[in-house]
Amino acid sequence: MMELANRTPSNFILIGIPGMEESQHWLAFPLCLLYIISLVGNCTILFIIRTERSLHTPMYCLLAMLALTDLGVALTTLPTVLSIFCFQAPEINIDACLVQMFFIHCLPEMESGVLLAMAFDRYMAICKPLRYTAILTNSVIANIGLVIFTRGICVVLPVPFLTTRFTYCKSHILSHSFCLHQDVIRLACADIRVNSIYGMVIVILTWGVDSVFILFSYIMILWAVLNIATKDGRFKAFNTCISHICAVFMFYIPLISISVVHRVGKHHSTLFPIMLANLYLLGPPVVNPVIYSIKTKQIRAWILRTFHRHRIRSEGHS
Repeated sequence: MMELANRTPSNFILIGIPGMEESQHWLAFPLCLLYIISLVGNCTILFIIRTERSLHTPMYCLLAMLALTDLGVALTTLPTVLSIFCFQAPEINIDACLVQMFFIHCLPEMESGVLLAMAFDRYMAICKPLRYTAILTNSVIANIGLVIFTRGICVVLPVPFLTTRFTYCKSHILSHSFCLHQDVIRLACADIRVNSIYGMVIVILTWGVDSVFILFSYIMILWAVLNIATKDGRFKAFNTCISHICAVFMFYIPLISISVVHRVGKHHSTLFPIMLANLYLLGPPVVNPVIYSIKTKQIRAWILRTFHRHRIRSEGHS
C-alpha cells in the first residue's frame, strides 16, 4: 500500500480500520444499513414537515434544518466510506479530498448553530411562553437559518485554501475513511501552525461558544421547570427537551473527544480517534431521526397513519 501511495502522489489513500484492511469488507452490510437508516430517516422527517401544514412552526422548521445538515453529512461521507468497505477502492484525489474536507467541517459547523437555535427555541417555549409566537416568527427563523448557513461557510472556507499551499512528501496514507483537516495536515511537509491555530480558533469561537450558550439555556430551562407547581406539568415541560438533549450529547461528546485526542493523544493508538470520528460523523445522522420519530408526537402519528393505510391497502388487495 505504501508503494501505491508513492506512485500516486496526486492521491491520498484512505484507511477504514487499521490492521483490518483485508477483512473489513464484512463491515459493508452494517454500514450500508446505517446509511439507509440515515438517508430514509432524515428524508422522511423533511417530507413530513414539508407536507404537514400544522408543522410549519419554528420548532419544526429548526428540526428540518437539523435533518438537512445530518443528510448533508451522510451524503458527504457516503462515497468514500462505501468505496473502501464495499469496493476496496481506497484512493481519493487530493482536490476531491479537500472538497470533502470542506463539507465535513462546514456541515457540523452549521449543525452546531442549529442545535443552539433549537435550545433558544426550547428556552422561549418554556421560560417565555407568552412571548414565544411574537418573537420566534417564521421570518425570524428564516433569518436565523441564513446566519447559520453564512457562518458555516465563512469560518470553514479558509481551511481548504490554507491546506492547498502544502506539499505532501510524507506518506499519503490517511488514517480515516474520509478527509479530516487534522488528518490531512499531519502529512504535510511544511509548518502547519497556521492551520492548527486556525482550527483551534474555530473550535473555541463557534462550537465552544455554542455549547456554552446551550448549557446556559438549559440552566434557565431547568430553573423554570422546577418552578412549575405540579409534577405532571414539570414532566411535560421537560419532556419536550429530551430529543434535543439527546441530539446535543450525540453531537458534542464525540466532537470534543476527537478534538482533544488529535491534539494531546498523538502517542496513543490510532484506533480510538478513528472510532470517535466515525461516531462523530455517522452517529447524529442515524440517531437523530430515530429519536425525533419516536419522541415527537406529530411525526410519530404521521408514520403510524402511513403504515396503517398501507396495511389496509395490502389487506384489500389480498
